[in-house]
Amino acid sequence: MNTEISRREVISGKFLLLIKGDITMEKVDAIVNAANSHLKHGGGVAGAIVRRGGPIIQEESDRIGFVKVGEAALTGGGNLPVRFVIHAVGPRWGEGDEDNKLRQAVENSLKLAESRKLHTISLPAISSGIFGFPKDRCARIILTTIRQYLAHHPAGSLSEVRICLFDDDTLNVFMEKF
Repeated sequence: MNTEISRREVISGKFLLLIKGDITMEKVDAIVNAANSHLKHGGGVAGAIVRRGGPIIQEESDRIGFVKVGEAALTGGGNLPVRFVIHAVGPRWGEGDEDNKLRQAVENSLKLAESRKLHTISLPAISSGIFGFPKDRCARIILTTIRQYLAHHPAGSLSEVRICLFDDDTLNVFMEKF
């Protein structure tokens, strides 16, 4: 699958890109994994990341252990074309306060990237897969959170934030909200 840019926006001199592609093939400083609290990467985006990146990602995740919903943790990128994987724990639909927890997961991923002085990062549609978060709501929250973060951190290290989506249905929902 070739990466193709679907939307582009400039915020405080920084780029927000919406792309269709395989996040495990992204050539950025870090990709974000839509993780569970125990950092067990079996299915969905997490499973794809470990399959492509190798067992070292799961081994590093096991050493980290538990991560609260809304928080994020960092491992190396293994065999992926990235330096790091940021494991963002998004909410499961129906657990309560989902909007705020998703917002926190995205914001904490961005903060973690900047704490490492990273310039480029790529995120999936966190929680919109097996966690059941409605895609339209997910798109609105993720886009708003990224825009606000970039606008309020113009001197931060991030120069490009990408939202990388694999399937057309999710991409179309995000394009409508972009």
